[in-house]
Amino acid sequence: MGRRGVTGAVVALLAFVSAVAAYSASTTQSPSKGRGWSIVALGDSVPRGTNCDCTPYPDLTADALTDKAAHFVTASNDSVAGYTSSDVLHQLQSDVGVIDQVRAANAVEIQIGANDVSDSQPCGTNVVCYAPTIPRVKANLGAIVARLHALTAGRKVLVVFLDYWNVWLGGQYEAAQGSAYVSAAEQLTDEVNSAIRSTAAASGSAYVDVRAAFKGPNYVYDETHYLSNDGDHPNAAGQQQIATATQAVIERALHIY
Repeated sequence: MGRRGVTGAVVALLAFVSAVAAYSASTTQSPSKGRGWSIVALGDSVPRGTNCDCTPYPDLTADALTDKAAHFVTASNDSVAGYTSSDVLHQLQSDVGVIDQVRAANAVEIQIGANDVSDSQPCGTNVVCYAPTIPRVKANLGAIVARLHALTAGRKVLVVFLDYWNVWLGGQYEAAQGSAYVSAAEQLTDEVNSAIRSTAAASGSAYVDVRAAFKGPNYVYDETHYLSNDGDHPNAAGQQQIATATQAVIERALHIY
């Protein structure tokens, strides 16, 4: 399997009511009622919506929050299929369009890291071969947060990190590859998700446990029904599941009830 992704997806521009304004004093700058509240989505083919003729989760989340807040929401998407954590960092350093969007954003969603450990011919299922990549992922994630804060200096922005149900194939597609593949995929998923989770905690960012959303709280359920026919990307139900989990996290962070 090659790098995760090859197509389209999403980002969101939102507007909230007085509940967001109350929260903004201590956490994030909130727009006044009637103004747009922008969310920028960064990442790989998962937020992009690859291999799914459906609406990806950033748009679904924006629509749901619009309904909840009774406010108009627009969306923009800067995720790119196949991107690694290094690519997103470079994007934030050199892409003028993305930089301008981030500077105006009130929140940024980030889902990145799976392509950094994409299964490769030289490494196969040898987890040790991928080990040097994990510290680089964690360093890039930290640098991404620092860059976001630098671009939005003078005001606080809600950063939302999302992890992965599996950084390789998932569900029955994973099982079909054999026990060595399953073991390597699970270990690498643990390590990438740990880097994402620890970065979120250290930076005061919000965190969406997509693995739990797909596989249950103990990560034991079969997530095949959330996957498209390539076994790698979410189908429509999977995108909706991610959107529901992300919406819940954002609502808690912004005290939208």
